[in-house]
Amino acid sequence: MDIRGAVDAAVPTNIIAAKAAEVRANKVNWQSYLQGQMISAEDCEFIQRFEQKRSPEEKQELIKNEGNQCAKTFINLMTHISKEQTVQYILTMVDDMLQENHQRVSIFFDYAKRGKNTAWSYFLPMLNRQDLFTVHMAARIIAKLAAWGRELMEGSDLNYYFNWIKTQLSSQKLRSSGSANDSGTDSSQYVQCVAGCLQLMLRVNEYRFAWVESDGVSCIMGVLSNKCGFQLQYQMIFSIWLLAFSPQMCEYLRRYNIVPVLSDILQESVKEKVTRIILAAFRNLLEKSTERETRQEYALAMIQCKVLKQLENLEQQKYDDEDISEDIKFLLDKLGESVQDLSSFDEYSSELKSGRLEWSPVHKSEKFWRENAVRLNEKNYELLKILTKLLEVSDDPQVLAVAAHDVGEYVRHYPRGKRVIEQLGGKQLVMNHMHHEDQQVRYNALLAVQKLMVHNWYVTTHFHFGVFILFYLVGLHTTLHHKISGQEFFLGMCETQVLNYDMPLGGYNKTLVPSTTEMMTTQQLAVVSLLSKI
Repeated sequence: MDIRGAVDAAVPTNIIAAKAAEVRANKVNWQSYLQGQMISAEDCEFIQRFEQKRSPEEKQELIKNEGNQCAKTFINLMTHISKEQTVQYILTMVDDMLQENHQRVSIFFDYAKRGKNTAWSYFLPMLNRQDLFTVHMAARIIAKLAAWGRELMEGSDLNYYFNWIKTQLSSQKLRSSGSANDSGTDSSQYVQCVAGCLQLMLRVNEYRFAWVESDGVSCIMGVLSNKCGFQLQYQMIFSIWLLAFSPQMCEYLRRYNIVPVLSDILQESVKEKVTRIILAAFRNLLEKSTERETRQEYALAMIQCKVLKQLENLEQQKYDDEDISEDIKFLLDKLGESVQDLSSFDEYSSELKSGRLEWSPVHKSEKFWRENAVRLNEKNYELLKILTKLLEVSDDPQVLAVAAHDVGEYVRHYPRGKRVIEQLGGKQLVMNHMHHEDQQVRYNALLAVQKLMVHNWYVTTHFHFGVFILFYLVGLHTTLHHKISGQEFFLGMCETQVLNYDMPLGGYNKTLVPSTTEMMTTQQLAVVSLLSKI
């Protein structure tokens, strides 16, 4: 898929096209403005001649010979007339003129240079007007000047324009949050116009960097993470595809967890254009990345999100667009190679970074934790930070249960990690989930807290069940008379090493790692369960 396809972004949405046709049909009486001394005779004469040029050749000849006067007249009319209907008419003529021939943007640059201004400085104030059509026509013209002009928009002008785009897209995110959005509504079609402006801007490499620096990717991901129409989905993913043409952008995009979001949309997509642009974006992420580690991370994320299975299903279908078939083949080959090199730690790392923890085999593998627990310390504890962050922000019970379990296994196999977990706030987060409404979350949080607090998880095989009953009775007495919770008593026993689980009985001190399920023994579970209910 070629980047030149981004030119399609200049095509207006239905509502704007319909409104523009209506505006063109309502001709302006320029003589009345002249008589009212609102415009000059020079501007009145030129605009009337401009309107009379019907054929493209005649209009091109006029603009070529009188380009400065053309730009001057349009800007004078736009700035001196306040009537909304007339301003709409002027902006529509300017937009049509630029759309017919992209090189015509030069007349505005030439005129602005004489006045030591920028070409877009005349149109930026229009973004503050109340009329939606006026605002969005001005936005389209600004994007065309910036994308097709010989000079780059920079500094405060670019920041202002990008902030305006982000505000418009964020307002769409708020409107669509929690409910399906009809892509045919007026508001959504105006937002699609804004998205089209962004698509046009991101064709230029310098603007990609500026958009990323303004945290624009977060805005795109926010829109995609909420319910929105397929057209806006397409435009936002199109923008990601454009960003991913730059190797540096591919590096930067790693932090935004893009693959899981796009894979979800791919799974549900019923529109071929959406499928096509997702596949193209995936291909760019793998093909344009220059760092092997980056390519591998994206590939593992795709494997983790079941993209390989989706590709196999898509391969069975027939497409008119050859790009889709080529991208499917490319992705199948690349992901197939990555599967061959996939280690258990790669699998775990990819799953963790996706934020979608599930009870995959690595979590319950004694061998995995024994060999890899210390690797969670790599890159300044990158994976541990992700793990504790999930405990803080996730509302998925399965994710919380698995995350709590993994914290426990990490400190069980790497005891020095207890301090690290505490410094990252993980200990308190796990303790908070001991009160979670989901049983599995509570259960795994209790186990993790025990592993965080005891000095030796290994337990004597023949530890007498009566000792646990004694703990329970003492706990019951303590909680009733001192009004503390069973969990507080349990934690207190751990802190004071009462539950150290390393006592010799009858001279026999054979220790045993908990079973391959890596859960507590029956006796331990009984006590924890009873104490948690006190």
